[in-house]
Amino acid sequence: MTLPIEELGRLIIRKRGTRGIRAAAADAEVSPATLSRVENGNLPDLATFAKICRWLEVDPARFLGVEREASVASPGRAVAHFRKKPTVSKETATSLGALILAAQRARRARAELEREE
Repeated sequence: MTLPIEELGRLIIRKRGTRGIRAAAADAEVSPATLSRVENGNLPDLATFAKICRWLEVDPARFLGVEREASVASPGRAVAHFRKKPTVSKETATSLGALILAAQRARRARAELEREE
């Protein structure tokens, strides 16, 4: 199930609970200002997005619109969210999305090979 990117802020709020922004940001390995901005609905850059997803224990593919079957990833259309200010062309964003998907497939293939050994 795909999550809207707006859900990222709500997930941060839920995970942070009553903890302060500084403590949560330290756990997520991002700055408190950045975590606060994302919590308030701003879109993070790709590196920050990855760190926050790791901290939230949420697969980034759920936000990127990549549908997966039980254990096999099916090729899909990734939707990448960059900073609010346009910094890359549509072609660059599309290429970066394809690169991310290829890296994920390679990582899964390597993990499967290591399990077989």
